[in-house]
Amino acid sequence: MQNQSFTSARRALAEKLSLFLNHNEANAESWRWFEEGLGWGRARIIAHGEELVTEDIENQLAVWLDRRARGEPWAYILGWTTWRGRRFNVTPATLIPRPETEFVLESAIELAVQIGARRVVDVGAGAGILAVTLALETNLDVTATDISPKALAAAKQNAREHGVNITWLSGDLLASVPDPVDLVVSNPPYVDPKDKATLQRELFFEPAEALFAPDRGLEVITRLLEQCFERKARGLVIEIGSGQGDELSLRASKIGWQVIEIKQDTAKHDRVLVARAIQ
Repeated sequence: MQNQSFTSARRALAEKLSLFLNHNEANAESWRWFEEGLGWGRARIIAHGEELVTEDIENQLAVWLDRRARGEPWAYILGWTTWRGRRFNVTPATLIPRPETEFVLESAIELAVQIGARRVVDVGAGAGILAVTLALETNLDVTATDISPKALAAAKQNAREHGVNITWLSGDLLASVPDPVDLVVSNPPYVDPKDKATLQRELFFEPAEALFAPDRGLEVITRLLEQCFERKARGLVIEIGSGQGDELSLRASKIGWQVIEIKQDTAKHDRVLVARAIQ
């Protein structure tokens, strides 16, 4: 990219990214690199795009491109991403937030109102996007758990940067959570290990323990349904995978949950299981 302007360098980057991304994805991601990574957004490039790229920036782009070409997600290269309009730090110990998880958040807020919840527990908090956002957007007392110390460290950092108070606990599912358990929200591992070979290569950089679960991806969700029912939780909101709704509804019913709803995302895929006890 030597002696290139910012305008031409951005276009050249899009061409290189298109070697392993489709054209639209490559173009969109190239803009993100310049805006998020270099601080050169569209408006600045339009106004000052003929300025020449420095050698330091050329070298930085080359390093990023080498990592990205190997499949490493941009969010890990950058060290942060945005979710629901807010910036969250991410590391290889945490999943990268997906837009679909907003359905979980919105369902949890809706259920909290319905049951008059005062406390919510985010199980498997990861980077803490659900816990932090619930603390910011509701009056709920928020507790969050994760089995990974590295994930908890990242989540705590995000909570500090957003200025919210959350009770952090280390442990598997509800093992470390004291009674009473009121409302539970979770984005647990739900991918069938047999599907691993079909997944996009970026997912191989994300923590396997946060993605895959035995029993066709249903084992962790089933245990959480059982624990929440045993602990007399009043409501539970869980992110699930496409096509898992019918089987999980059946399991939830057998466990004893009385009101069960499967919500779909905009692509009409099963996305959220909502379970509620009539008390």
